[in-house]
Amino acid sequence: MRLSSILLGLAVMLASVPLSAQDPRAVIDASAPTDLSVTVYRDPNRGEGQKINKNWPRGFAMISETRTVTLPAGTSKIRFEGVAEGMVAVSAIVTGLPGGTIEKNRNAELLSPASLVNGNLGNMVQITRTNPATGQAKSEDAFVRTRADGGLVLETQSGFEAIRCAGLPEKITFDGVPAGLSAKPIYSVNTNSPRGGTYEIVLTYISWGFDWQANYVGTLGEAVGGESSADGEFSMGLLSWLTLVNNNGQSFDNAQLLVIAGKLNVTSNYQQLAANPRAAAMRLQCYPIGSTSAGSPISNSSRRDEIRVSAMRKRGVPMMQAMAAPAPVAMDVGEAEAAVMKAVEENLGDLKLYRVPERVNVSAKGMKQVAFLNQEAVKARYLYRAPCSFAVTREGVRAPSFFATDMLLVTKNEEERGLGMALPQGALAVFEPGSTGTQLVADTNLRDYAEGQDVELPIGSSSQVFAQCVPAPGPVTEANMRKWFTMGAKLTNANPHAIRVRMDLGESGGWEARFNGAKTRLKDGRIIAEVNVPANEERTFSWRIRATE
Repeated sequence: MRLSSILLGLAVMLASVPLSAQDPRAVIDASAPTDLSVTVYRDPNRGEGQKINKNWPRGFAMISETRTVTLPAGTSKIRFEGVAEGMVAVSAIVTGLPGGTIEKNRNAELLSPASLVNGNLGNMVQITRTNPATGQAKSEDAFVRTRADGGLVLETQSGFEAIRCAGLPEKITFDGVPAGLSAKPIYSVNTNSPRGGTYEIVLTYISWGFDWQANYVGTLGEAVGGESSADGEFSMGLLSWLTLVNNNGQSFDNAQLLVIAGKLNVTSNYQQLAANPRAAAMRLQCYPIGSTSAGSPISNSSRRDEIRVSAMRKRGVPMMQAMAAPAPVAMDVGEAEAAVMKAVEENLGDLKLYRVPERVNVSAKGMKQVAFLNQEAVKARYLYRAPCSFAVTREGVRAPSFFATDMLLVTKNEEERGLGMALPQGALAVFEPGSTGTQLVADTNLRDYAEGQDVELPIGSSSQVFAQCVPAPGPVTEANMRKWFTMGAKLTNANPHAIRVRMDLGESGGWEARFNGAKTRLKDGRIIAEVNVPANEERTFSWRIRATE
C-alpha cells in the first residue's frame, strides 16, 4: 500500500514537471543556412609556379552560416546538419545563443551501410532472397547479431546465417535509420536557454580542402611610340581570373564569396585537425565451401556481388536507400563555372581581400572562376638580360662564344602604366595576334606584386638576341683584382626593331663597375647597366671593374 502511494505520487510529480525539464537534452535541428559567407585562403605552402592540386587542395576557408533555431527553455542540443566535411571543429564558434555554448561535438560517423548495420545491432530487420531461376523473392524476419567489421551474421528461424553465404541475391530491409546518423556531416552544441524562443544564430568555422589562385591572360598589342621606339614599349591587354577549388562534398549555394591574397602565417595543422567523418562501406566475406581454416576454393574474382543494403518504412513505404560510400568525384577543369561579375579589391591589414559583388554557388567537388582584373592598355616591354660578370666569364659558365640572352616581360605596377593594383600570385599566358591568328608566345608565373613594384617576368631565351662576353685581357689574380681592369661584350639584335639589354656586371657587395656610355645601378643585389641595340645590328660595349674586398 505504501509502495503504491509512493509510485502514484512520483507519477503525479513527473506529470507536473515541464517537458523541457524532463528531457535535459532535447535535440533541436537548426534550419538550413539562410545566409552564407565563404572566405578562401590559398595553400600557405604552395610556392610561386606551383599549381593548385585540384584533387587534393591544401588551402582552407572560413565559413560563416546564419541559421534559425527554436529553443525550449532549459538545456538543449542544437544540431547543424550539412557543415563542411573538412570542418576544423576546434575552430567553430556559435554566436546569438541566449545561454551561450556549454559543450561542442562533431559527429564522427556518417550514414553508410556499415553504420546502418552497427546502429541496428540486436534489432529486427528483414532479409529478402531472390531465386534467379524463378525470379521469386522470399522475405523473413531476422536479428542483427554482429557488427559490420568483417562480416554480417543474422539470426533467423533457421539459426545463425552469414550474409552472402546462401548463394542467392540478398537484400536487407531496415525499419528506420538509427538515431544520430545522418547522410550529411553534423556539428552540435549544447546550450542552456533561460527561456524558450526563436533565435537567429551564426556558426563560423574553418574548413580544410579549399584553394585558389590567379590566372592571367596577356594579349600583346601595338607598339607605343612606333616601331623605332628605343625601349620597344607596347600595349598589352591583361585579363585575370580567380580560380577557386572546393574539394568538400558540400555545396555552398548563394554564398558571399571572398578570397584572401598574401601569405598568411599558419601554425596549425588544419588537415589533421579536420578529421573528416567516416562513411564506411560493407565488404562481406563468406566461406560457402570448405572451412574458415582451410579457406574457400572459390576465387575472389567470382564473388564480386556486393550486398545491397536499403532501409524501408514498415508497410512498404520507401524511406531511403544506403549504398556503399561513393568515391570522391574528380574535378574537371574544363567544366569550371565562369561568372561574369568582377571581384573588387579591399585592404585587410598586410593582405588583400577580393570580394565578389554578387552571390555565387561554391559547388561541391567543383571549380569556379570569377574575373577580378581587366586592363586593356598596360604599357610593357621586352627586356633582354646578358650575364657577363667576372665570375661568370672566368669560371667557364659563359665561355667566350655567343649565347642566347634571357627574355623578360617588364612593366611597373602603377596607374601610369595601366595597373596600380595588387597582383596576386598565379600563372600568366601571353598571346600575340598575327597573320595566322592569335598564338601563344610565353607561359610564365607571377609572385605576389604590390602596387608600385617593378614587374619582371622571365619568359624564356631569345632566338633573336645573342651576347658574347669578352673577358679581361691577361691574367687577373687575387693580387691585382683590386685594380681596375677592362671587360666587354658583343650584342647582336636580329629583330626588325630596337631592343634594350640589361648587362649583369657582378655582385654589388664584392665589385665596383664603371660602364662606358651608360649609368650603372643596383638591382636585386647586382650591378647592372642597360643599353640599346638598334634593329639588325651588332654593338660592342666595355666597362671597367675591380674587386672591393
